[in-house]
Amino acid sequence: MKKLLLLLLLFPALLMGQSTFKHPGINQSAEDMTFMKSMVLAGKEPWKGAFDRMMADLDTTYEVKTFAHVMRGPYGRPNIGGVDLSKSAGLAYDYAVAWYITGRKQYAANAIQLINAWSENLWDFDYNDARLMVAWTGHVLCNAAEILKYTDAGWPAAQQDAFKRMLLTVYYPVIKDYYPQANGNWDAAMIHTLIAMAVFLDDRQMFNNAIDHYYHGPVNGSLCRYIYPTGQCQETLRDQGHVQLGIGEFAGAAHIALTQGVNLFEVANHRMLLGYEYTAAYLLSKHVSAYGKISDRAMRFSDFYEPAVSYAATMKTNFPNTFAVADSVRLTASRSILVHTRKPMSVQKKLSPGISLMNYMAGAGTGLQPGIAGLPITVTPADSLQDAIDKAAGSGRILLLKNGIYTLTATLKIPSNITIVGEGTGTILHIDPTAGIRDAMTNASADMHDVVIRNLVLDGMASLDYGNDPNSSRSWKPNGSRGGIIFRSEMPALFRNISLEYLTVKNFTYSGVQIFGANHIRIKRCDFNENGSSVVPGAGLLHNLHITHATDVQMDSSRLVGSPYGCGLVLDKSSQVKLENCEMGRNAMYGLLALNCSELVIKGSLLEANDKGGMMFPCLHTPNKNVTVNNNVLQCNGGYGIASYATVNGVFANNTFSLNGQHTQQTDISTERKYTY
Repeated sequence: MKKLLLLLLLFPALLMGQSTFKHPGINQSAEDMTFMKSMVLAGKEPWKGAFDRMMADLDTTYEVKTFAHVMRGPYGRPNIGGVDLSKSAGLAYDYAVAWYITGRKQYAANAIQLINAWSENLWDFDYNDARLMVAWTGHVLCNAAEILKYTDAGWPAAQQDAFKRMLLTVYYPVIKDYYPQANGNWDAAMIHTLIAMAVFLDDRQMFNNAIDHYYHGPVNGSLCRYIYPTGQCQETLRDQGHVQLGIGEFAGAAHIALTQGVNLFEVANHRMLLGYEYTAAYLLSKHVSAYGKISDRAMRFSDFYEPAVSYAATMKTNFPNTFAVADSVRLTASRSILVHTRKPMSVQKKLSPGISLMNYMAGAGTGLQPGIAGLPITVTPADSLQDAIDKAAGSGRILLLKNGIYTLTATLKIPSNITIVGEGTGTILHIDPTAGIRDAMTNASADMHDVVIRNLVLDGMASLDYGNDPNSSRSWKPNGSRGGIIFRSEMPALFRNISLEYLTVKNFTYSGVQIFGANHIRIKRCDFNENGSSVVPGAGLLHNLHITHATDVQMDSSRLVGSPYGCGLVLDKSSQVKLENCEMGRNAMYGLLALNCSELVIKGSLLEANDKGGMMFPCLHTPNKNVTVNNNVLQCNGGYGIASYATVNGVFANNTFSLNGQHTQQTDISTERKYTY
């Protein structure tokens, strides 16, 4: 016995092959199901009403029609077998629930017949929505099968094996690699089904893989990639139907995981519930702030709220907008109420609301427009912007750009002693994609100084017509090389006094902002997002913001997010740098990469969902020196929260780490040189 215990301690991997899942254990445990059944039989609401509606809609005359090849195209065109499979899966789950509550064997037999029919006949999935069909139906079928398997339903072992074979050879191959470049509801649904399959199949590796993707999936594929720190979702600008589907699928996955003792609801300070509350508030016609224009398409309440309210109801807290929408949906909902019921906790825990660390909006239009001294030079889109810039240079007068789209047919050359001010999100500078230019702005001279750019938008999209689905034309699908603000001097710190304030720079395939060789840089409440794609000189060299050979740099309350191939911020050979209260998230590489820097302070910032890691301080030739990193939150990054190699006088204190890629060691602070990043 002692030898066996020693083996298990020395080789914990031996335990991984064994199932530690509870059964039944997908949407509900045995205790949850018992409680749900008792509420129905006692006539308690909302369970009795939900059960009555489910039974009233139960199609007892349905004759299953199966297909070897289920094919569903975009928006359901074509749709060969998709409707039949979805109907069969939902009906099988209804029958299984009805069997459990009533004890009538005919309901169990009907559910078994539906599952067996597809297990025997389905070969594959095809067309645009193949992954979605698997994701939408897989967890439904698994829940039905879980009830049948762990009750006295009379489902023969050979038929259970046929269902398992279908899951592993038809369902799993389609979704095992996810599809994060689609809108985030896709991967959320795949995670949902993979977790359900893992429980039914007693496959711990599959379960762990799905959980890891929930934490760290790239592009749009994970929770913090889908729901931003403000509660806005990746599809908020698309339509509210897909938003509710997305958060609902993440919540469905979390609901199953919680049955198995893994709490995904609490990730990133209950980020999921923040997304629900934000979305529900907008659906209830309340004001919410957003990056971009919120879509008012599909403003209908969808039946995706039960997993969230089931969780929140067990805590001593109220999410008023979420509960208000859920109460409205409950008037017509049926199975969703029953199967997300939890047995009440004997001791309730207090749930802290998912308040974001980043309690500000950044970018154009987010700050009070300061008074403009003197008589500004007013410019409209009909005027020559370069002529106006040249006229204002050295005059001490402010250049005021009125709202409108300024189409750039030539790169703007920015001289010294100039202040360029817009009127907010309505003042947009956009490169004409046919003009043959790369950069929106560059410096007019090698010793440019005293430049202020404030309260306007530089948008690098090839077309400003995003369509109904902004994801379809994002900067990581490049069409030409376009850079934002590219200021380069010939010597270190040759530029002086460069200020970017309340500025939005987004969607540039080249870097969003590069400032090379400047002294006294001030960046205040700017929004740099979706910059840095795979155009020449190539992926990994282009970023949201890149500062090199600079001194005296201060940045506060700014957002550097979503670089599709680069970092949020790269600092190179720079000194006296202070970053405070910034968000660096959802970037393909690091939130922050610092090379050969000194006198560097990063505090009070959020670094999350960056694929390679939160902060990286490598040592290539010269180490970083005198680095202070404190009071930051680093969560759900794909690599270490902080990695620092051979840093001289590095102080890393009072930072909060959660669910970064190296779970057991979320920081790597080493005196060794590491040459790769």
